Amino acid sequence: MNDTAPEILRYTAFDVDGEGGNPAGVLLDARGMDATRMQEIAAEVGFSETAFLTDGGERRFRIRYFSPLAEVAFCGHATIATAVALAERQGTGDLRLLTSAGEIGVRTRAENGRILAALTSVAPAVREAGDADLASALTALRWSAADLDPHLPPRIANAGNDHLVLAASSRARLADLDYDQEALGDLMARRGWTTVHLVWRESETVFHARDPFPPGGVVEDPATGAAAAAFGGYLRSLGLVEPPARITIHQGEDMGRPSLLLVDVPPGDGSGIRVSGTAAPIRG
Repeated sequence: MNDTAPEILRYTAFDVDGEGGNPAGVLLDARGMDATRMQEIAAEVGFSETAFLTDGGERRFRIRYFSPLAEVAFCGHATIATAVALAERQGTGDLRLLTSAGEIGVRTRAENGRILAALTSVAPAVREAGDADLASALTALRWSAADLDPHLPPRIANAGNDHLVLAASSRARLADLDYDQEALGDLMARRGWTTVHLVWRESETVFHARDPFPPGGVVEDPATGAAAAAFGGYLRSLGLVEPPARITIHQGEDMGRPSLLLVDVPPGDGSGIRVSGTAAPIRG
């Protein structure tokens, strides 16, 4: 590979019929590239994440993810984008991806003329959020405790990295996102949270989500596969779904980039969460 001119693919993941979704950069051959160069490329690409395959073969690869500001242990939408890019070049089937958060499986298959990719996360974990951290997060979001849905309590959920889960009491509260980016970003950096996963429950199995991502230099993600996996673990841990269950998450609508994430929650607390979606090449 010529490190001075790497081939950077651009896909939008969790798209809806080729529109919307979350853009990701993909380098299928980043062998010999150090972290400094990866970070430079991610900043140049400017998407919330760029994925780098650094070594591997026989459908098992080492993968790293970088936002414009820092490396991220796991990124769902860039995983889906990478899997679709590989499937287009090598055919569909099963992949194993070794991330900094652990090894995950990805299955790709053709469906309705598209390639559908499904990742299975590492085992999720859920814990309570500290009162002081919760108060600081609400202040930065310019929310109050009355804006929260009492049936979906705040938690820290992890399926590769930490996300603060907060459920809005209404769709209007979710739609009105006007937060203090510096204050929330500082809190998230101190606590190691990747995003704040804001959700509103439309029905028992349909949710709408928004994900502020200031630690990565991004105001909001239009689709967040890692947070979706963590949220699946959250729902199972709190007994809010009866596994096996399929959850539909609509994201990106309020920022004009509609995205669709399908989350399958299997039984068993140690089981990974499956997140599925498509990805489309970004032309031009």
